[in-house]
Amino acid sequence: MTHDILLDRYAHLAVKTGLNIQPGQQLLITAPLDAVPLVRRITEHAYRSGASLVTTIYADDVTTLARYAHAPDEAFDVAPAWLFNGMAEAFKDGAARLAIAGEDPSLLSGQDPKKLSRANKARSIAYRPALELITGFTINWCVIAAATPAWAKSVFPGLPAEQALNKLWDAIFACTRANLDDPVAAWEDHSANLARRTAFLNERRYRALKYTGPGTDLMLGLAEDHYWKGGAGRARNGVICNANIPTEEVFTAPHKDMVDGIVQSSKPLSYQGSLIDGIKVRFERGKIVEMTAEKGEDAFRSLISTDEGAARLGEVALVPHSSPISKSGIIFNNTLFDENAASHVAVGQSYTENIRNGSKRSKEELSALGANTSLVHVDWMIGSGELDVDGIMADGTAEPLMRKGEWAI
Repeated sequence: MTHDILLDRYAHLAVKTGLNIQPGQQLLITAPLDAVPLVRRITEHAYRSGASLVTTIYADDVTTLARYAHAPDEAFDVAPAWLFNGMAEAFKDGAARLAIAGEDPSLLSGQDPKKLSRANKARSIAYRPALELITGFTINWCVIAAATPAWAKSVFPGLPAEQALNKLWDAIFACTRANLDDPVAAWEDHSANLARRTAFLNERRYRALKYTGPGTDLMLGLAEDHYWKGGAGRARNGVICNANIPTEEVFTAPHKDMVDGIVQSSKPLSYQGSLIDGIKVRFERGKIVEMTAEKGEDAFRSLISTDEGAARLGEVALVPHSSPISKSGIIFNNTLFDENAASHVAVGQSYTENIRNGSKRSKEELSALGANTSLVHVDWMIGSGELDVDGIMADGTAEPLMRKGEWAI
């Protein structure tokens, strides 16, 4: 198949399976400038599916860097609250949300870490009204990716630019199943398989998960009334969508105060233009009390210092080492893909959908059950072919869940 055919299939998959756009629904897209060809295809498919209006907000790496090179010092405490408030209003009015990732993973790696910290915190505060509606699954939303020259160069540094870009597109199409004869049907089967995993885990009602592997000895308590999710899910507006394409995970809410031990990352984390690798942390009573990183330590330290909840966990996800993304052998330097190659955790905000009847509970009730609150939600990968995971029952009995990174159930 030609690139144009695959790109069109990918766009159709994003609209049909990722978002499941409804007739009369508006769509808000954010994307890098290099994703224009994909955005145009998505826009066409969205209108064909009955969307009433598609609005795209583009990001540009060159203008992002211009801020750090030329803006006055006080500019790094400013964020476009007007924009994020507008996004929140759109979601309250029923608009769907599509985020297209593809940024340069190391765009801001050479910038002043204090400016980065201030800018990220200001953005997190301003974005909070929109983030709460997304983490609460108020509307149907999805995150996909577009290959861009800068991202492709970071993944395949030894290849000529055009060859690297084409190879990254091929990997995206393969990992998202867009290269199959019927991607939509393939995703229906895939979601059904993930649903069987979540049904098993929700039936077992584990109290905690025990992780053992190289550099990892971690007891991770699960929130009371936690609920496992994975694959397609129903948003609070009644629309069934897939929040991530690709996705290979089943995930739930950890207890914010019941995580103890040590854990190390297994893949790099790309966060706000900084590449962070070799993360090692120690938890006590749910909070990170010690941390180091081989690369990007200042960026990770800044992340977990955003607020009190940023040093605690808001998500835990299990992913088999044999997932298609892992099998590709590619380190994508992009969380959307790398988190689906390995089991992972996220610091920061919990998803209310991971607590039974979470949307009907107050913030105080959710907190009492163990759900975390923060301005951020950032995943980082801890799984590998050497990681074992046990499910711990209420009576302390341990059951093997994963052995050497693969499902044992």
